[in-house]
Amino acid sequence: MNPHSRRHFIRQCCKAVGTTGMLSAMSQLRLIGAVASPDSGLAATAGMDSDYKALVCIFLNGGNDNDNMIVPNDTAGYAAYARARSNLALPQANLLGINPTTTDGRTWALHPAMTHLRDLFNSGQIAFAANVGTLVVPTTRDQYMAQSVPLPAQLFSHADQALQWQTSVPDRLSQTGWGGRLADLTNAFNSNSQVSMAISLAGNNLFQVGNQITQLTVSESGAPSLWWHEDKDNQIMNTRITAMRDMFKNRDANLMRTAFGQTSERAFQNSDLLSAALSTTAAPTTTFPATDLGRQMQMIAHLIKARSQLGLKRQVFFAEIGGFDTHDVLIGAHSLLLTEVSEAMKAFYDETVALGLQNNVTTFTASDFGRTHVSNGNGSDHGWGGHHIIMGGAVKGGDIYGTMPNLTVDGPDDTDHGRWIPTTSVDEYAATLARWFGVSETDLPVVLPNIGRFQTRGMGFMNV
Repeated sequence: MNPHSRRHFIRQCCKAVGTTGMLSAMSQLRLIGAVASPDSGLAATAGMDSDYKALVCIFLNGGNDNDNMIVPNDTAGYAAYARARSNLALPQANLLGINPTTTDGRTWALHPAMTHLRDLFNSGQIAFAANVGTLVVPTTRDQYMAQSVPLPAQLFSHADQALQWQTSVPDRLSQTGWGGRLADLTNAFNSNSQVSMAISLAGNNLFQVGNQITQLTVSESGAPSLWWHEDKDNQIMNTRITAMRDMFKNRDANLMRTAFGQTSERAFQNSDLLSAALSTTAAPTTTFPATDLGRQMQMIAHLIKARSQLGLKRQVFFAEIGGFDTHDVLIGAHSLLLTEVSEAMKAFYDETVALGLQNNVTTFTASDFGRTHVSNGNGSDHGWGGHHIIMGGAVKGGDIYGTMPNLTVDGPDDTDHGRWIPTTSVDEYAATLARWFGVSETDLPVVLPNIGRFQTRGMGFMNV
């Protein structure tokens, strides 16, 4: 394919900025500026804390098998787990035992691939959030079976549940994500921002789409390449680029063409800004694993190092690792995936320590849903509630927050086949992170419109 073709240019622009299928045509055009618009949020207010903070979301795409991530480790609990999971059960001798500060009488262990995360848990930099999932309202098994309460739309569907996790609005379509709404409210901290505070290493996502903030999509190697923009030593190409950018600056009677030109020109400008900031900022000193997630986390660390040049006091990042839809060969595939997660998260935490920012950066996981406790023969199927990892110096680590499900198939927390009904909503999970990030109690419903439906406005795993 000719790398200088018009089609290649359009595809590269779309790759750089992303589009969201759920948005209107004008909203899609707005997102073309994802590398282009530093978007101002609220005006800075006097007395606002200017300390740097970053939230890093790692999305486990496909639905993580949580029941092999955190496993019962007491005699009776493990025996029941082994019977129910049959060929999916991990050998107890291989499990990594943990001792949470709070206990419900059961003991727990981690998947043997999570050595690094076990060590961080034991030293207090990691906590787990138990059985979190999309909920319209608090829901019991009896209510679920009787369909007497509203349930998330298209429950157990990958696409729908992934979007609902990213929006925290499971009962209607939303054009914004809770990370984007969070960014809208906290962009006031970024009084001199050069680029968007919402940066994705995994392409377009709904999580970071705000009403004012648009996401900046970058690659593992840095600013996205726009057309032949990267070949600046070629005089002919430079002439073409200049001509194209002059065309972008022209005003047109057609509003769509004018908007496209404006956002495309800003994309070039911000690509230049980001490239310059990264090129003049030393790379992370920590050795990151040579995996897809490892490279994403390394670039996030580099972007954090460049925060001053970019004029950012608040940042929201999005990374992703796929492959968690383990209907087949669960044992081997899941081990490799959790190894990649564990190694990448450990390297990233070590780099925040090297930067002296371990208390300023909080990393957390999200996923479509959990998976069934019952084996389908060689894997597990789509579930509902699942466990999640929170990492950072501001985390109240060494504990499991929320309520672990009763792991009895057809028991009080089961819809069927060990699909655990969430005991904590995404809203409560997200609220804990939002409050640490600087969102006030008053503004919390702006980020999480359904938070008032739940008993608590947080899970307590952050020092705020």
